[in-house]
Amino acid sequence: MKNKTLEEFSILAASKEPVPGGGGVIANVGALAASLGEMVTNLTIGKKKYMEYTFELAEIKKELEILRINLLDCINKDAEAFEPLAKAYSLPKDTPGYDQLMEDCLRKAADSPYLILKYAMRIIEIDERLSQIGSKISVSDAATSVMLAHGVLYGAYVNILVNTRLMKDREYADNYTSEAIRMVDEYSIKALNIFDDICKRLTDND
Repeated sequence: MKNKTLEEFSILAASKEPVPGGGGVIANVGALAASLGEMVTNLTIGKKKYMEYTFELAEIKKELEILRINLLDCINKDAEAFEPLAKAYSLPKDTPGYDQLMEDCLRKAADSPYLILKYAMRIIEIDERLSQIGSKISVSDAATSVMLAHGVLYGAYVNILVNTRLMKDREYADNYTSEAIRMVDEYSIKALNIFDDICKRLTDND
């Protein structure tokens, strides 16, 4: 799935096909957010004004590359997690072991967007630093990156919720969901603050 062209991916996402669904799309968006962060590092490394940050930027670049690759892998992981869940939905509810099978499938399906959520959080943290040490000509890319990651937070949360709401183990489900929304609340505020700070700097004429 991750090797589809952008056109092929968007056509599939628009179709009745079950994958890529919301999980695959937010993984793709997250990968693009990481890509823009990498762009900032590439536009900054080697510039005399930012030489003191060369090592730090190189380390950030490596981490963003890993995040980008991992998020692209999540496109397939999300599709792979949905397949057994879809099969479980098609089974009669009186099938022996049905409840445990469904519970296991729902947990696996929730794990993929949870991982995407964690990756998006890290991108936001990195974007905050890039907004401080990245080249001024690329600060808008950091701002775009952070807002893409901001959207991923919410897409990941709702894809977690759609699975946890059906779990029989309510303690597990409620704890899982509560932790996810806690992270979304914290990092959505962080992302918006980073974006607002960048915009203020871009509109400051002094």
